[in-house]
Amino acid sequence: MTRGELRVYLGAAPGVGKTYRMLDEAHRRRDRGADVVIGFAECHGRVLTEAMVDDLETVPRRRVSYRGTVLEEMDLEAVLRRRPQVVLVDELAHTNVPGSGNAERRQDIEVLLEAGITVLSTLNIQHLESLNDVVEQITGVRQRETVPDAWVRGADQIELVDMTPEALRRRLAHGNVYAAEKIDASLSDYFRAGNLSALRELALLWLAGRVDAELEQYRSEHGVTDTWEARERLVVALTGGPEGETLIRRAARIAQRGRGADLLAVHVARSDGLTGADPALLARQRLLVESLGGTYHQVLGEDVPRALIAFARGVNATQLVLGAGRRGRIARVFSPGIGATTTALSGAIDVHLVTHEQVGVRTRARAVGPVSRRRRLAACALALMALLSVGFGLGFATDEANLASGVVLVFATVTVVALVGGLWPALLASVCGSALLNLLYTEPYFTLTVAHPQSLLALAGFVVVAVSVSLVVDQAARRTREAAQAGAEAQILATVAGNVLRGSRPLEALMERLLETFSFTSVALLERRAGAVGGPEHRRDPRDWTVVAAAVRDGEKSCRAPAQGDIDVPVDDRLTLVVRGREPEAADRRVIEAFAAQAAVALRQERLAREAATVKPLAEADRMRTALLSAVSHDLRAPLASAKASVTSLRSREVNFGEEDREGLLAMADESLDQLTRLVTDLLDMSRLQAGVLGVGLESLPLRESVFAALEQFDGEAAAVVRVDVPEELPEVRADPGLLDRVLANVVGNALRFSPAGEPPAVSASWVGDTVEVLVIDHGPGIPEEDRERMFVPFQRLGDTDTGTGLGLGLALSQGFAEAMGGSLTPGSTPGGGLTMRLVLRAAGPDRSDPALPAA
Repeated sequence: MTRGELRVYLGAAPGVGKTYRMLDEAHRRRDRGADVVIGFAECHGRVLTEAMVDDLETVPRRRVSYRGTVLEEMDLEAVLRRRPQVVLVDELAHTNVPGSGNAERRQDIEVLLEAGITVLSTLNIQHLESLNDVVEQITGVRQRETVPDAWVRGADQIELVDMTPEALRRRLAHGNVYAAEKIDASLSDYFRAGNLSALRELALLWLAGRVDAELEQYRSEHGVTDTWEARERLVVALTGGPEGETLIRRAARIAQRGRGADLLAVHVARSDGLTGADPALLARQRLLVESLGGTYHQVLGEDVPRALIAFARGVNATQLVLGAGRRGRIARVFSPGIGATTTALSGAIDVHLVTHEQVGVRTRARAVGPVSRRRRLAACALALMALLSVGFGLGFATDEANLASGVVLVFATVTVVALVGGLWPALLASVCGSALLNLLYTEPYFTLTVAHPQSLLALAGFVVVAVSVSLVVDQAARRTREAAQAGAEAQILATVAGNVLRGSRPLEALMERLLETFSFTSVALLERRAGAVGGPEHRRDPRDWTVVAAAVRDGEKSCRAPAQGDIDVPVDDRLTLVVRGREPEAADRRVIEAFAAQAAVALRQERLAREAATVKPLAEADRMRTALLSAVSHDLRAPLASAKASVTSLRSREVNFGEEDREGLLAMADESLDQLTRLVTDLLDMSRLQAGVLGVGLESLPLRESVFAALEQFDGEAAAVVRVDVPEELPEVRADPGLLDRVLANVVGNALRFSPAGEPPAVSASWVGDTVEVLVIDHGPGIPEEDRERMFVPFQRLGDTDTGTGLGLGLALSQGFAEAMGGSLTPGSTPGGGLTMRLVLRAAGPDRSDPALPAA
């Protein structure tokens, strides 16, 4: 069966028109002949939206009775029986009523999609999991109903329903979003112009990220390597010199001119040791890039300009930022430099050449690297010109007296040529030089014949010394190349280690860095399946291997067996790293082996972390069980002993108690049993909270009456000192009567216990938007900010040495009860000293699917 398509209408805030746009699309599809029904649509009393619903078929909703309230939900089974082509399901992030088949509406949508039904749905940006904390910071309201970003990104189509903040505020003011009594509060609270602008930007940027991912996938699938300037992406090239920070800040300013532009920094580590990079400077520059929101990358390349251009094109960069050269005038005569070469190769990529204070400043002498072909040719030309100069300098005088001078000059020529070009040009110079000496300065002249044995010995010694010097110079060059290569490899591994340690996905980060560093097309870490038999066929059979982690580029598929790659690096008996794209050099293989070893360590760490996450709840439960047994054994002992002693005394026939004594014993037993009842009730409620099965029945309650009802639980003298400031015009709250009484009693009782004499606690309440805030203020010793989280841990008594009054569950239960009612309980400081407990509850009003925000 073909899976249905999901189309999501995404909005920045309630009221932008998501439901109306969804209904408009439904009418368009119906007019084209599609079978369209409404599974669930919420109009919120909006006239225009209701008019769009009236002429569409609606599947009757399922009515659910929950805690004395009848609620309506989408009837999933009825929609499946109806089997339309298209179904409308409003408010994607909605949480279903407990007892429904699925806990969340998106799970209902998944069932419809699997049944081949196309779904149209709506979503506000604040419901996305990744933006939950950002929205809370902007609006001050935490959203409890969230949807994973990955699930939403998997939708076939996401359409942004956009509206300017000014237009949305006008709609709200005209009564097109909420009822008249809510307009002023909404405009001054959630729907402030700044809030709406920030939420709108979040929606635009989130959708732009999804579009960018789709574009990258398209380019990869179609093999597009040209730069498409759909989105600005800047690459800044770092040499490891002191000018790097200037370049990074300049590139960051360029990126800020285009909102949403990406900033990438890259350093090309050359194996010839001629980079002049300072590792400490590179480390600081990497931190600077990351602090500015960019990413740091490091690649290997013999030709720096070509490596830069290859990297820039690989990431679809639109601009490249380079620093002006630090080379001297003479060096620029022989080579145009990296900047000019990169600009010539850049093509469609814009190149910014940034000046800095280090322009023209020569760096210290750098290590001699391997001899290139250009240097060998230059050395050969130097040898020929120098030898001719020796001949002309001595005037081609056929005089054996010039032999000593000629030997010194030719020997110097050979030494210089060896330093410039290495072994082979030096050998050529020594042979040609010996021939020149023999031809011009030994008898018989102008022939290669040697008349005197002493001259022959001198010439032979000259050749031996010249070859020896050439070998020493060549060996030094090789050693320099190996040292430079080791340094480059160390820089690569240090960079990788830093990125992996700072990342949340070390194994995937390793795979991506290995792919990027060596320009492979596919990298995969394979694990041999249990029971697989070794042998050649085993290396070729994908059924014997599992892909643990992989990274690919250019539309390539990851290798699923060792034989499918160019090389494979065994890590241990079960793990193998397989790469494809090019045959690496022997020196590169050492680095790849280091990557493989690090990948095995990262894999073990991830598996240990998963095991630790599995064990953590068990350890927490064991800790709670131990604390519970300790608390129960201690706190239940006193009331049990008192009740037992009272009952035993009353049953005794050896003592005749008077009426007053009997009443006293009965009162003691009654008080002890009441205390036991409270302790057991707290324990049961805590277990229900932790199991998530606490029953909550929400109804509209007058807060003022609840506060005074809570105060009645204390003795008259204690209740009389509490100052109460709860306005009579305060709106009712949505809460469970029993739970609200217990929360208020616990918090007020805690304030009474720690308030000093003459400074009684106070209870005040106020109304802000759709929420009611209750403050319980005391002027006691207070609690340090670092200990406030521990206040709500069960069996904790911070600064309370009176262990006979309870199990230390009061505040833990109060916070759990408040959250179960859709509110919150948080501590704060009282000006002048003390503790202020802030209880936030929902104001009573029409039922909404969102416990904290106005529904869309």
